[in-house]
Amino acid sequence: MKAILSFLFFVHSFAVFSQEVDADVVIQQVVQKLNTVKDYSVEANIKTNIPLIKIMPVNASIYFKQKDKFKVVSKGIAILPKQGFTDVNTFLMNKGSYMAVSSGTKTIGEIKTNLITVIPTGETSEIILAKLWIDTKRDVILRSQVTTRSSGTVIVDYTYGAEVQFGLPNQLTFTIDVKKFKMPKSVAADLNKTDQQKKKTADKDQKGTIVIKLTNYKVNKGISDAVFKEK
Repeated sequence: MKAILSFLFFVHSFAVFSQEVDADVVIQQVVQKLNTVKDYSVEANIKTNIPLIKIMPVNASIYFKQKDKFKVVSKGIAILPKQGFTDVNTFLMNKGSYMAVSSGTKTIGEIKTNLITVIPTGETSEIILAKLWIDTKRDVILRSQVTTRSSGTVIVDYTYGAEVQFGLPNQLTFTIDVKKFKMPKSVAADLNKTDQQKKKTADKDQKGTIVIKLTNYKVNKGISDAVFKEK
């Protein structure tokens, strides 16, 4: 009897463990939630802190429509990294383009997350490597670390509010490598100045942050394709 109970306990423990480390299942649950979003519009306040560059806070309107239509409308310089906004989501939806491996658990704040390492299977993928810290109770990404060919490594921390049911955050905090990140041309020109004092400062402080607060979501209300056409 004891042997049978021990065996059943082992089987149960193995099943629970398998569920915890099934990286594909964890990711697909996140994707399933994201797929409930056919389109959305949202108002964004963007605050950028980049060494040596002064950029005032900017308000913008953001539009998204499945599968990959995305547009930002702003009167100022809006630095909006797509690595944590749409690129990762689009990448994860193409299940055959990557392999996923469970890399243990980590607590972010008070939330226990599953760390999933995502490795592209194609040689031409813009994303080289992604690490995702996923809250499996709500099926959302709390943190991502994405390394790309064009912009180096970008870390994104996500917080959620009323739109968590759709997997949509109310704030994103990006940490970027200033020298590698692809900036708008006007910002890049300032970063490339040859002033010696600026060079010394840049050598000491390579990181920048971009904080995006999102309000007034309108989800699945319908958006015309004309919104995404270049004017």
